[in-house]
Amino acid sequence: MSKGNINVSVENIFPLIKKFLYSDHEIFLRELISNGTDATSKLKHLISIGEAKTELGNETIEISIDKKAKTLSIKDKGLGMTSKEVEKYINQIAFSGAEEFLDKYKDNEAGIIGHFGLGFYSAFMVADKVEIITKSYKEEPAAHWTCDGSPEYTLVEHDKTDRGTEIVLHIADDSKEFLEDTKISELLNKYNRFNQVPIKFGTKEINDPEFTPKTIKDKDGKETTEPHKKITVDKIINNTNPAWTKAPADLKDEDYNNFYRELYPMQFEESLFHIHLNVDYPFNLTGILFFPKLSPSMDMQKDKIQLYQNQVFVTDNVEGIVPDFLQMLKGVIDSPDIPLNVSRSYLQADGAVKKISGYITKKVADKLTSLFKNNRDDFEAKWNDIKVIIEYGMLSEDKFFDRAKKFALYPTVDDTYFTFDEFLKKTKDVQTDKDGNQIVLYAANKDAQHSYIQAAKEKGYEVLLLDSPIVSHLMQKLETSNEKIKFTRVDADHIDNLIKKDDTVISKLSDEEKETLKPMIENAVPKETYTVQLESMDSNASPFIITVPEFMRRMKEMSASGGGGMMGMGNLPEMYNLVINTNHELVGQILHTKTDKKRNRLISQAFDLAKLSQNLLHGEELTNFIKRSYDIIK
Repeated sequence: MSKGNINVSVENIFPLIKKFLYSDHEIFLRELISNGTDATSKLKHLISIGEAKTELGNETIEISIDKKAKTLSIKDKGLGMTSKEVEKYINQIAFSGAEEFLDKYKDNEAGIIGHFGLGFYSAFMVADKVEIITKSYKEEPAAHWTCDGSPEYTLVEHDKTDRGTEIVLHIADDSKEFLEDTKISELLNKYNRFNQVPIKFGTKEINDPEFTPKTIKDKDGKETTEPHKKITVDKIINNTNPAWTKAPADLKDEDYNNFYRELYPMQFEESLFHIHLNVDYPFNLTGILFFPKLSPSMDMQKDKIQLYQNQVFVTDNVEGIVPDFLQMLKGVIDSPDIPLNVSRSYLQADGAVKKISGYITKKVADKLTSLFKNNRDDFEAKWNDIKVIIEYGMLSEDKFFDRAKKFALYPTVDDTYFTFDEFLKKTKDVQTDKDGNQIVLYAANKDAQHSYIQAAKEKGYEVLLLDSPIVSHLMQKLETSNEKIKFTRVDADHIDNLIKKDDTVISKLSDEEKETLKPMIENAVPKETYTVQLESMDSNASPFIITVPEFMRRMKEMSASGGGGMMGMGNLPEMYNLVINTNHELVGQILHTKTDKKRNRLISQAFDLAKLSQNLLHGEELTNFIKRSYDIIK
């Protein structure tokens, strides 16, 4: 038997571990299972190169609870340790001092373990006493190490004869939840359901596969089938060979769909498509990402991408590893180059992580390009379900913006899809104004802006349907990236002003008549909201048209969706232009009506009709409009 002090320069190491890792105290089980997995993997390697003269045998890691003894045990069949190795790997923790320790990691939520090789010592977050019973694959006696959470330990020989290591945690009174099967099952499912080595936790009953039930006849000739014979087997909680560890050539669409359901059992819709990641230089990375069908709420908090290290769950906060716009995806990323206890500061500083992020962006762009080229019809059918992700990516990453030119789609109100270059080519001759600007007309709502869309289509114009919540930002970027290209919503002005040509329409009203007409209209509409404009238009165009100035509307939309530099714009009052068609017969009638009552009635009716076309007529105003309309047709 030997006694000693664990070689640390901080006497209160265990209180520090508990204090600084308390919020993540459940990770102790992940750390201890990872140690057992490493021990098994190392033994496999030593056997393969002939250094370990032993048989691997059953490699299962076993987790067990003894509620009476208040212990939780983790037992592996890996390479084990000799007494000297216990002294070396368990008893010597190299801290440079409490002050440096606290200063360096006071802002690091979960970065202590791993930086100091403290994986094993995470056990003391939940246990007031820990035992190690270990037998090396080497021909040496087994060792039994015990520590009660102080720097003192005991190390004695043990009669253990089978190879491997058992960690016995005597669970502290404040951590009794870890003696419950449900809690341990929850942690195993969270952290280790794809562990490389099988993990046993308890047993279960199944039908005996070698037993065939017989059909038995009773004395009356009635047939019954005897019950299945049950057998008890180990309950293995993990899938050691998940889809992302396999070669893409070995997987079918059905395999990917099954894996998606395995990852997200509560997700009822299939993914739209997947991207298989596999690279071994200049970093190691595997994984599968799925494009989900986004819900209208765009809930990005549920079913996130999961980060693994060698099939051990690390986090579902992949900020820094996956570009922001791809965090709406689902799936798995596995990289041994990322530590188990990843911290935000680590991710921001690590060069390999930045390369991983760039690689993932490129792979996603390559996949989207391939899908677009190989089956454009299918890609178009899925566009509305993925457009927000792609548009966000185009806004946030310049390289992705350049790549997206090959596959980003712009649908028209008639459900025809174009790439931006295709659309520009198709509309260049018709939708270029007198100043050489090519005008891209768009609508945000086919129903609400129907009359404006029809007016544009009668002119032979194509109108895009751009209705995602961030499209105003995207239009701004497309305009700055393409000289002489301007986006204008169809209700931003009357049709002749949207794309100004050289020809002008002559007004039927004289300048004197216009000067008389304008205050008549202004006195009948709210001045604080509407600016009256008199315009010479086709006599068949509407007499009153309400338009929304493109600049003001777009700035308000960008402010509402978090546009930089636009803060406060969203609080500006609604402002509209009321465009009066001086060539319409009704406008001439308003001008020449003798009585104020009749004139105001005509103005109110025409004004309400214009508001109705913009979905601006509600409540009492709508009620009054309906009553007035019935009075007119009596």
